[in-house]
Amino acid sequence: TSKVLKTLEVFVPKLYSAEKKRMPASYANFYIANNVVLVPQFNLETDKKALETIAKYFPERKTIGIDCEDLVYGFGTLHCISQQQPQV
Repeated sequence: TSKVLKTLEVFVPKLYSAEKKRMPASYANFYIANNVVLVPQFNLETDKKALETIAKYFPERKTIGIDCEDLVYGFGTLHCISQQQPQV
């Protein structure tokens, strides 16, 4: 069977910056889990539209917006903080 790559266009949130450095605020940093898709939210007008856009591509999952205004200052949001940790 062949696989089809689908792309989606999402909004770019306003520029977040701290100490003259651009922070990586992005709706594309969403996280896909078993039954849900978690979508970063930044308390902006574009949040709802980004959530609706991403939800269209995952009709079998519940799409939930998560406030990431503070997380972005750690240089990442949902997908970034969900990464694996090495065993020590």
